[in-house]
Amino acid sequence: MQYILISMSTRHILLGLLAKGPSHGYDLKRRHDEHFPQARPLAYGQVYTTLQRLVRDGLAEVAGTDADGGPERTLYRLTEDGAREATDWAGQVTPPAPYVTNEIFAKVVVAILTDGDPASHLLAQRAAHMERMRELTTLKTAPGTELATVLAADYALNHLDADLRWMTTTQARLTTLTAVTVEADRA
Repeated sequence: MQYILISMSTRHILLGLLAKGPSHGYDLKRRHDEHFPQARPLAYGQVYTTLQRLVRDGLAEVAGTDADGGPERTLYRLTEDGAREATDWAGQVTPPAPYVTNEIFAKVVVAILTDGDPASHLLAQRAAHMERMRELTTLKTAPGTELATVLAADYALNHLDADLRWMTTTQARLTTLTAVTVEADRA
């Protein structure tokens, strides 16, 4: 399975998950993976390290421990400060990135600089994007698909569409871009 890399604050995501009520680290990890199905799953170590920091910072607290016939598990709950921070974070507008670059962009530039074949690369990349878009469309339209999965797929589809539009524009400009690069190298 391919994951959509979503940059987000694990700290704030866990605070948001704790807003539904006290939970064990294991349950928080499971709920994270359910609510963010297209994101890279959290490692248990990351969950517990983050929970320890939340307790240290007064945003969560230990609500007790239980064993349920197995190892002792710590139950965590949100504090008022934690609830306030989660709400404040969720309400903040995320500033658009001042510069956007990705691996596709870098490979096209390097292909131009090394007299490679950026046009062929763009065609192959377009095919890969189209295949991923078909996969995501199938995923989000499957019967019983959860809302979080549909939202994540829509988000990814819009980003893939933006990449495709950039590829189309770049493909149309390749002759000019290559000529400008050759002239700059001669100077």
